Amino acid sequence: MPAFDPELVALMRTVLDDVMLRVPPSVANSTAKTLLAESILKAAAQGQTSYNDLLAAASDHIQTIVSMLS
Repeated sequence: MPAFDPELVALMRTVLDDVMLRVPPSVANSTAKTLLAESILKAAAQGQTSYNDLLAAASDHIQTIVSMLS
């Protein structure tokens, strides 16, 4: 697993908090948060390190997660 500097870790936490606001309340649980965190980590490991890129990567998974958890 790649090592991330503290600034990137803080950014990833912010992105996770922000993307969770886009998840419907009916499925906004720890499982959804874990799955979104995983998508953010994967994107960062692939070199996406801007707020917008990470947010887009996580947002792209919301519908799939909603389908899985509904």
